Amino acid sequence: MFQSLQDKLNGAFRTLKGKDRITDINVAATTKEVRRALVDADVNFKIAKDITDRIRETAMDRKILISVEPGQMFVKIVQEELTRLMGSNSESISIKGDPAVILIAGLQGSGKTTFSGKLAAMLKKQGKQVMLAACDIYRPAAIDQLKVLGEQIGVEVYAEPENKNAVAIAQQAIAYARQNGKKIVIVDTAGRLAVDEAMMQEVEDIKKALNPSEILFVVDSMTGQDAVNTAKTFNERLNFDGVVLTKLDGDSRGGAALSIRQVVEKPIKFISTGEKMEALDLFHPDRMASRILGMGDVISLVERAQQAFDEEEARRLNAKMRQNKFDFDDFLGQLQQIKKMGNVKDLIGMIPGMGAAIKNLDIDNSSFVPIEAMIQSMTKKERANPELIDSSRKKRIAQGSGKSITEVNNLLKQFDEMRKMMRKMNTMQAAGKLGKALKK
Repeated sequence: MFQSLQDKLNGAFRTLKGKDRITDINVAATTKEVRRALVDADVNFKIAKDITDRIRETAMDRKILISVEPGQMFVKIVQEELTRLMGSNSESISIKGDPAVILIAGLQGSGKTTFSGKLAAMLKKQGKQVMLAACDIYRPAAIDQLKVLGEQIGVEVYAEPENKNAVAIAQQAIAYARQNGKKIVIVDTAGRLAVDEAMMQEVEDIKKALNPSEILFVVDSMTGQDAVNTAKTFNERLNFDGVVLTKLDGDSRGGAALSIRQVVEKPIKFISTGEKMEALDLFHPDRMASRILGMGDVISLVERAQQAFDEEEARRLNAKMRQNKFDFDDFLGQLQQIKKMGNVKDLIGMIPGMGAAIKNLDIDNSSFVPIEAMIQSMTKKERANPELIDSSRKKRIAQGSGKSITEVNNLLKQFDEMRKMMRKMNTMQAAGKLGKALKK
């Protein structure tokens, strides 16, 4: 999402590259380019001016350490200001009441229903008794969509398809939750337009009837500055508690993420990418600032891995690797786990320095499909013992997966090289342990 902004900021920083000190002239030139980059990213001009004015003042006031180049120091200052602009600290949702009620509001097509499912899945993983309430009585497929998501994540959905009173449905959902021991109810409301007075009044009425502990405004980050203006209108009516940015994996300029906190004075609490139920993260301003500047986000990458990978399964695989018994079934399982973590291009972009390297590459989770097809075309015995795969077996695997024999050969070769690397690492670890034992 921030690739264009990242490229322009890096271009701005190049004006300080090779300089031995910060001066009025080179700082003025750099901050001018930073301001232009922010405005091009659809950040409100006044906000862009305020932040670059602060960057300039800080850069001129701060002493440059001997070991730090002016360019590096300036990047650090920009990172600090971007973090401050987006809220400095992450903020969690409030879960109070019996049951606690989380009201979801937003525009049509902003991704409210999908987010509701993702939030329910996240809370369920934390051991919470959660329920979804379908209160969108206008979009024909809304209730069905929520039911499909609920079934997918194993969360009950309360719905009254024949009832056309959203407030009554919401109240009945809360009563049902109390009777059935549900501690959290996520209320998915209808998408509305800020100019639609009747619809806006309805969501206000739901708020008054339920007195939710948390109101989240879901905004499509692809809509840029328009999203910020809409958030302001909704906040005037609902006084919501936090913002959710959806579709961060899309091709947007990032203005909403950078501006929304400053305009509505409410924190961004979650960021959502893609359609997968696992692709939801708490919003951390410092980590987002690092990603914008191409510094990666290793902490979020590790957290996603921890959520996706089963601890017991990790121990089992580790044992198989040490015994040189890692096979295609294990490899296929690992691909499935990686896909659960989100879009692979987004994941690679979290590694420091990799953002620029992959910006022009067309990588997504569909890249795994040919590999999965070839592995699934193997017999159980072939997956466990790849060395059994001779020319006739390769031909059968190629036909079964719709791939060429060359592609099958490449997969087998790459898998063999990976296993050799694992064996080498095991040998090095064993030698290291032996060396320590001998020293004792």
